[in-house]
Amino acid sequence: MESIIDFIFANAPHAHWIIFSSLLLAGMNIPISEDLMIIISAILASTVIPENALILFIFLFMGCYFSDSIAYWIGRSLGRKLWNFKWFAKLISKKRLNQAQKYYENHGFLTLLIGRFIPFGIRNTLFITAGMGKMSYGKFLMSDGIACFCSNATLFLLTYMVGKNYRVLLDHLKIVKIVVFILFIAVCIFLIWYYKKRRQSGKISP
Repeated sequence: MESIIDFIFANAPHAHWIIFSSLLLAGMNIPISEDLMIIISAILASTVIPENALILFIFLFMGCYFSDSIAYWIGRSLGRKLWNFKWFAKLISKKRLNQAQKYYENHGFLTLLIGRFIPFGIRNTLFITAGMGKMSYGKFLMSDGIACFCSNATLFLLTYMVGKNYRVLLDHLKIVKIVVFILFIAVCIFLIWYYKKRRQSGKISP
């Protein structure tokens, strides 16, 4: 990854294309960190090419969004044939697939939204599972679009605000993702609690 980072910084004016292309490769399960691409984009936007901040975010978002669809169609096209590949059999068990499908059936959008904030590289597993489970592509696009924007914007803005101290994020990427995930879950819990409390008090009609 060091060489990819150096290459992106050395070609900063064209970084949006490099990041976009890298994210498409990530959708094919090539080990390229989406989180790292988000952080690099925000670093460039805040320190090197601030004039390209909007372009960087748009290409970043579209790269992640299209990457998710690639993973979805891999799952939908190959289905259970994927278990013929050793790498996939290690990535996701049949039991885990069935559990993920139940989550999709019961929670749909929330499965994608929460899954995008989990910092342990399970995103592609979720997207492949959605395809294997024949989730409606239109529903997937709509749900994933919202979830993708929320997760990308959160980490992008966090890195952008840190600015020149970006090395802290690069050196402690996993810790940062865990903190973001915990904060996200805390906000969700608070909103659910607040809604239920207002509903019980009769201020919100069922």
